Formats: sequence, C-alpha cells, structure tokens
Amino acid sequence: MTEDFALLQAWLAQRPAAYAVAASCALLLLAWLANWLTRHILLRGLRRMLDDGSSLARDPEAAPIRIVSRLANVIPALVLALGTKAVPNLPPALVTVVENVSSAFIVLTVALALGNALNLVNVLYQRRPDAQLRPIKGYVQVLKIVVYVVAAILIVASLVDRSPLILLSGLGAMAAVLLLIFQDTLLSLVASVQLSSNDMVRIGDWIEMPQVNADGDVIDIALHTVKVQNWDKTITTIPTKRMISDSFRNWRGMRESGGRRIKRSLFIDQHSIRFLTDEERRRLDRFALLDGYLPAKEAELEAWNASLPGGERDVVNRRRVTNIGTFRAYVERYLRRHPGVHQGMTLMVRQLAPTSDGLPLELYCFANTTAWVAYEGTQSDIFDHLLAILPEFGLRVFQHPSGADMRGFGDQLRREFTGPAG
Repeated sequence: MTEDFALLQAWLAQRPAAYAVAASCALLLLAWLANWLTRHILLRGLRRMLDDGSSLARDPEAAPIRIVSRLANVIPALVLALGTKAVPNLPPALVTVVENVSSAFIVLTVALALGNALNLVNVLYQRRPDAQLRPIKGYVQVLKIVVYVVAAILIVASLVDRSPLILLSGLGAMAAVLLLIFQDTLLSLVASVQLSSNDMVRIGDWIEMPQVNADGDVIDIALHTVKVQNWDKTITTIPTKRMISDSFRNWRGMRESGGRRIKRSLFIDQHSIRFLTDEERRRLDRFALLDGYLPAKEAELEAWNASLPGGERDVVNRRRVTNIGTFRAYVERYLRRHPGVHQGMTLMVRQLAPTSDGLPLELYCFANTTAWVAYEGTQSDIFDHLLAILPEFGLRVFQHPSGADMRGFGDQLRREFTGPAG
C-alpha cells in the first residue's frame, strides 16, 4: 500500500498539471465532506435539542437553529481558503482569487447570521410584558443596516484584495451621496426615536390619521413604516417620518380612562315648546324619576313670583314650569340612573343655540365601557328611550318634511277646495 502510494506520488510529480487537478479534487471532496458532516450530524443534533415545538423554534427568521445553520457555511469556506495553499502547482492568481472569494463568503455568512441573531433578540424582547410600550424593532433594523454596510465594505475589500481602511478613507468624499441615499432612513430613525422616547404611539393603540385614510389599531412599528389595521380589516402603511410631521389622534387616553364620550343632540321642534298646564303637571307626577323635582321647582318659582311687584295681576309676569325644562331634568336623572353611564365622569344635559333644524338638546356624558359594540349599544339604548318618551312631555322631534308629508298636505288642500263631495 505504501509502495503504491509512493508510485502514485512519483507519477503525479512527473505530471504537475494532473497533480494539481487531483489535489484540487481532493480539496473539494474534503470541503464537501466537512459540509455534509456539519449539516447531517452537527446541525441535526442541534435541531433536536433546540426544536421544542415553540413558536420561536418555528420562526423562519429568528429560530436559533437558523443562526447556527448560517454559521455552518463557514466551515467548507475555511477548508477551501486554507487548503488552497496546500495544493501544489496552482497559479498564484488562482490561489488569491479562491482565498478572496472564500473570505468574502465567510463575511457574508457571518453578516447574515448576525442579522438572524438580531431578529432573535427582537422576538425575545417582544415576549416581555412591556414590549409594546417601547418597541425596539426600528433600532434592530438600524443595527442590521450597519452590519450589512460593514459587511459590504469588507466583502468588496476582500474581492479586490485591498485593505478596508482604503475604502473607508474614500467614503469621506461620498458622504454627500450616502446622505442622499440614506435620507429616508435617517429621517425614519429620528422619527422612530421620537415616537419611542415621547411614547406617542404603541402597538395596539387606536389611532386616527384622516390624511392617509388610517383609522384603526397599530399592529407594527418598524424603522420606515407604521402599519395600521383599519376597522374594515384593510391595512394602511404610514411612513414613520409622517407620524412626526403630520398630526394624528391617539385614542389610548380614552381606553385608559375606562369611559367613552357620548355627545349627541335631540333636535326639538320649537313649536312644541310651551308652559306646562296644571293637568300636565299632575300627569307628570307619576314619573318616578321626577320625584321631588316639580314641587321643588314650583316652590322656587312661587318664591320668585312673590317677590315680583305686580306679579299677581297677570300670568304673563310670572315664571312658570316649561315642558322642555322638565324634560331636561328628566333626561339628566335618567342618565344618572342608567347602568351603562359612567357616573364618575362629566355628565350634563344642555341646550345649544337654536338652529333652522330645531332646538338642540345635547347629552354630554360617558359610557362606562370603551368596547365599540357595547358603547354603541349603550348610546342607542339611551336615545331609544328618550325618543319614545318625548311625546309624554308634549314635545316633538324636528324633522324635515318627507314625500309622504307633502302628499298628505296636498290631499288636505284638495279636500278643502273640492269639499266632501269631491
């Protein structure tokens, strides 16, 4: 066996080209063997150790095994870079090319592994309970850009076989060009820092930005974009820098307060507003919510009327109870008894300036829930009752004439002009 190997070596020594080809094939076979051992033995064992069925293990970008898999590509590249020097009779230029390409591949592999490691850091951070308050995804993306830029410089330096310091020295002249290229990135970085440091927006916040048709929950905050899932389930992507330059409404304060505002008006027909008669006052006494109101109001008005000179001579000089004032008192007491109204926040019933559409009677209060469906249910329940109870006070809701109203008016005129026989 030893004699055969010696004869083969002597035969190859007499044929340098064949010797170089055989040694190169042996080197390639060794690199393939190193790659196979790494992939099928080392990585398979590590995969069994790390694959615990968790979402982290299944993440295609941040799984720990993916980082090791990236680094495993370094081994065959190292075999080629170191073994090329041992291959005899290779041209020096070819050895240099193989070493440079192998070095560039190693740098690329390490940069990709670092990118996956940064993704893993971001995924682990998002599992913290306070991660939504201070998202770091934008900073992770900046670090990845820095890693890839440095890797690109080292790769180019390896391929051209020059020191990376020479390339870095030339970057000073390209600073203006780089600033122009990375202008959006720099602006987005500044905006991301301001959003995070000032706690302007968090993942899960309901924001409203009409200028970009965004109205929904924030689902992602990255370096360049903020994603908002609108209530119709569409997704609006907003440049991060616009969150600083443009105004937007954040409803987080409403959610944290535990109450959502109800601000809606009933438009009362002003022709239905009048003083209450004695019979109407006695009829309204049966309203439990008005217990004590009418007697106290009448006593107040009687005291005021008694102090007015000549107040007994004509009823026009007296203050009297109105149906709109009584209804306003009823609405306020109704709201204070309603189980869906927050009693610890502002609650009032007020009149606004009369308009051509009637007298606005505005309800200003807060529901004791911030959930959309429950809030709308509470608001509708309140106005259902008030619209139904309104005629009991002799009041009408203002409404523009409809087609049916105009037809009824025309029929009435026709009967008046034609008479019963017509």
